[in-house]
Amino acid sequence: MQENDTIIRTKGHHLTEIERGEIASLHLLGFSNRKIAHAVGVCPQTINNEIRRGTVRQVKKVNGKQYFSNDYYPDTAQLRYDTLRKQCHRPSKFNRVKQFLSYFVEQFKQGWSPDIIAGRSRVDGLFFKDEMVSTTTLYKYIDEQRLEIRNIDLTDKMNRSTKLHVSKKHKRLLGRSIEERPESVDLREDFGDFEIDTIVGKRNGHESVVLTLIERKSRFEIMRLIDGRDADSVDYAMEEIKHNYGHIINSITADNGPEFANLDSIAPDLVSSIESKLNDMPRKLLNYKTPRELFTSFCGV
Repeated sequence: MQENDTIIRTKGHHLTEIERGEIASLHLLGFSNRKIAHAVGVCPQTINNEIRRGTVRQVKKVNGKQYFSNDYYPDTAQLRYDTLRKQCHRPSKFNRVKQFLSYFVEQFKQGWSPDIIAGRSRVDGLFFKDEMVSTTTLYKYIDEQRLEIRNIDLTDKMNRSTKLHVSKKHKRLLGRSIEERPESVDLREDFGDFEIDTIVGKRNGHESVVLTLIERKSRFEIMRLIDGRDADSVDYAMEEIKHNYGHIINSITADNGPEFANLDSIAPDLVSSIESKLNDMPRKLLNYKTPRELFTSFCGV
């Protein structure tokens, strides 16, 4: 083999099993470490280290005499290399973040997503950086079944179907239509711009109607269970809402969309429960603050 038969390889890459086999062949032929390095395309020190890593002291008995030799074995070198690589990996943080993981499981059961839990923990400073893990790692732990939460729990939340009928009867009841509202409302620049909607569900063959107003900047929701979809029922509920929130309402425009699940079993106390849950749920688009926190701060309370 000539010295100019050099393999072109990417600088910084570790030796491969194939290259170790070539080193063994050249070493067996009596090539010096420098010549082997030139042929493989690495520096001489790499070959020195490799030969030392893969050298095994052998003993042979011939005519009752013991003969010792030091021979390079590529398989031995590869095994030692793989072992060292495993040892140099960073240890798992799992055992060091158990307090955060307990908090995660508790909040997940309240309906918070992994991203919301991790984000809110950072914003509130509940844990030091090395006491918690990222959203990606949380999903990894779930995939590895290291938590009492399973992937099916995530899938169930994502795929849960909703049987809703959304009423469009009051599209222009209390203010402008969406098409006519100012651009500043669309951009959510000002506090006090609300969207109104009525949502209808079925319970035991009867309609249950919920009136909702959503403040667009904070996403704060006001919900009232009303008697029906007629204008009188809506007007009656609005009188109480205006009494409590009229001083901050700048505009009310109509919007229609399915905001809730489980309306088929709705009851007056459940409306209040859902309202609280939505308003106390941190949201990523609000920098992991809750709608209630922003709404209260904008109100100056």
